Amino acid sequence: MVLPIAKWVGKVAVVTGIARRVELIEKRAKSCTAKEKLYAVKADITKEEEILKALKWVEDNVGPIHILINSAGVILLKGLTETSTEDMKTTLDLNVLGLSIITREVVKMMQAHKINGHIIHINSTLGHQVISHAFSIYPATKFAVTALTETLRQELNSLGLKIKVTSVSPGLVATEMTTLNKDILPEAKEMFDKIAILQPADVVDAVVYALSTPEHVQVHELTLTGL
Repeated sequence: MVLPIAKWVGKVAVVTGIARRVELIEKRAKSCTAKEKLYAVKADITKEEEILKALKWVEDNVGPIHILINSAGVILLKGLTETSTEDMKTTLDLNVLGLSIITREVVKMMQAHKINGHIIHINSTLGHQVISHAFSIYPATKFAVTALTETLRQELNSLGLKIKVTSVSPGLVATEMTTLNKDILPEAKEMFDKIAILQPADVVDAVVYALSTPEHVQVHELTLTGL
């Protein structure tokens, strides 16, 4: 039986990558109800010092973290042989290392405060199967997230911690990085036009489902595709 999401009311959730502009979050915060609070904390997930600073701000000003949703990421729409070393490093730093660093620090925080929290990695179907060469090293970074999810699950179990970890792997989602990208390459657009598209709300629903499960249930992997 799925429990109401209400069990997380009053808890602290950190979501990375939901907007690159602070003013967008601040605007959304104004529409929150009296029981809801939304804070914009600017941080570059590719820089460890900024991650640590942001997490400290959250703990000092809002409280210890109960939910971490790792959704910050970047996708490359080009061939591997056309990708610069700088772009490769940026993709790895954000999609893999940044995710790993913030996850490590949040687990430490949960452990210190004895919190039975939940960590969710926004993965991709490309983290399970490579369907085209047109994504450069992006699938490799998402395959890494798949492995990191299982590695963390095993480690949390070995430590006896009741912290859940879930990988949510959507297919093509309409975002500013994909179908809403004004600078999208013609060949990428042609490929996207052939794929059923998901909406951001579909991914949100999957996250809410994972968060709503009973204490003894852990959703390890959720895969979403369009019809």
